[in-house]
Amino acid sequence: MLRLSLGGRLAIIVVCSSLAAVLAVTVTAYRALSEDFQEILIEQQRQETQRVSTQVSQGLQTRLTLLEAFSTTMTDGEELLPLTQLEALLGRSSALKDMFSNGLLILDEDVTAIAEDRYTPKRIGTNYADRDHFARALQTRKSAISKPIIGRTTGVPLLSFVTPIESDDGDLLGFLAGSIDLTRSSLIPEEARRISRRQKADFMVVDTQNFLFVESEKTDEGIHPLPPPGENPLIDAALSGLGLGEVVKNNGERMIFATSHLERLGWLFIRAVPQAMANAPATRSFNEFFLISLMILMIIVPLGYLITRSAMRPLDRITQKIRQMSVAEEASARLTETGPPEVQNLARAFNQLQSERDGINQMREDFISNVSHELRTPLTSMNGALRLIASGTVGTLPDKAAEMSQLALRNGERLQLLISDLLDFNKLQAGELSVLRESQPLEPIIEQAIQSSHSLAREAGVRLVMECEPDLTLYTDAHRLRQVLDNLISNAIKFSPEQGKVLVRAERPGADTIRLTVSDEGPGVPEEFRARLFTRFAQAEAGTARSSKGTGLGLAICRELVSLLGGRIGAYNDRGAHFWVELPISAPGETEL
Repeated sequence: MLRLSLGGRLAIIVVCSSLAAVLAVTVTAYRALSEDFQEILIEQQRQETQRVSTQVSQGLQTRLTLLEAFSTTMTDGEELLPLTQLEALLGRSSALKDMFSNGLLILDEDVTAIAEDRYTPKRIGTNYADRDHFARALQTRKSAISKPIIGRTTGVPLLSFVTPIESDDGDLLGFLAGSIDLTRSSLIPEEARRISRRQKADFMVVDTQNFLFVESEKTDEGIHPLPPPGENPLIDAALSGLGLGEVVKNNGERMIFATSHLERLGWLFIRAVPQAMANAPATRSFNEFFLISLMILMIIVPLGYLITRSAMRPLDRITQKIRQMSVAEEASARLTETGPPEVQNLARAFNQLQSERDGINQMREDFISNVSHELRTPLTSMNGALRLIASGTVGTLPDKAAEMSQLALRNGERLQLLISDLLDFNKLQAGELSVLRESQPLEPIIEQAIQSSHSLAREAGVRLVMECEPDLTLYTDAHRLRQVLDNLISNAIKFSPEQGKVLVRAERPGADTIRLTVSDEGPGVPEEFRARLFTRFAQAEAGTARSSKGTGLGLAICRELVSLLGGRIGAYNDRGAHFWVELPISAPGETEL
């Protein structure tokens, strides 16, 4: 990415932005569709369970209404009909027989069975007054439906209906009852079962009082107990009071369920469908939308790339000309002011900036050269006079005066060194500085450089240490190499902590070169300053007390001198700053013996 041009980056931004927009819209649409379809599916389940519950309730009421109508035929207005007539009536009631699979039963006013439409052992003569629904009908003189019960004589799960038989005057003459064998007959409409099978829905009817399955997917088991808590999350969620929602089955399948409660029986209707039914239509819509978006994106991408590249091409040309001009160092070179208005303005602004830079550079060079030459002569005289005074030639000075003269001499010498740096750099830039290289031992050069920096190191509380392999010789100009080492050592001292150490190390990394490294224990070269490290007038701590101690020319002069000596210079950080110089051992074309 770092090597891409601005046009390439803009093209990538256009493509990525378009793709991100498409993905964001499609994902948002998919989520919205999924939520909408899920809400619709939940509502469908709620409506379906409510519909089935209502149908079952209506079926119960229909049975009870027919039973009430049939009970009016059991009396002559004052008394129950004779037993033979009652049995004959029961035998002719084919419609009621279809509705009450466990048969019809006539009971006297004491709730004792006296007649039945089909023979069941021990049923005639049995008293049912202890049954809740019979007791309720006896007390209220109103029809009643039982909760699911176990038949006293049959031993099977039943649903029992009872209605009172009364005279024209409202006297209680007896009861007419009918019952449904829940193991053989189902109250659930066949249509509801068929819809559940087609939608692969789980449909269950639960007796919440007796904790029984009245109807379930295991239809072959008939009525059977509910599983223990925790075994069926759907049953647990429905019995916890949640009317609708989402549940995860033990096999990991997510289900959407709804419930409906039939109060008169204590039954809970539960219907659940896989959540995938909600995701499927959303996924189809998402895929269609995504394919259309990709087709649009395939058109946008090349168009965006072409437009971006065409817009950036003039800038590429300007960049190339600026680079060529920088490499050639042609101060008079200018950009052609052509192209779109923005490009013309950019070229015009650069040409103005170049003209101003050339003028400033020339002014600075003239100023430095003039000031350096004008200051050097009087400063040399002043420093000479101060040396005579400090040496006692003019007489012995008082201690205070001697101390002040020494201070003035040190500052004068420092100022003279700065002026020398300025003059040397001007000569280097103009190509007027010459070097005299010859093979000579390296160790004395390093020792002299360290000796000349001892007073500066002592004032800063820094130790100077030398490590040099014995018998190293170097093809160089000793004076200029000293100048490089002096600059590097003074910089290392300046940036070393108190009680720190500056190490000057000489080693031979290869057969043809020697590496000199000056290391300190300071904070190292700041990352943001590395690109300008060897440029003139650049200081790592501009504006601080340390930066005021130099011109910012030292490292720039080192770079130029090392280049004149045929070597390389660089720096790196490793628990301090390490400046290295690599110089050839012998003259070009010579081979060391």
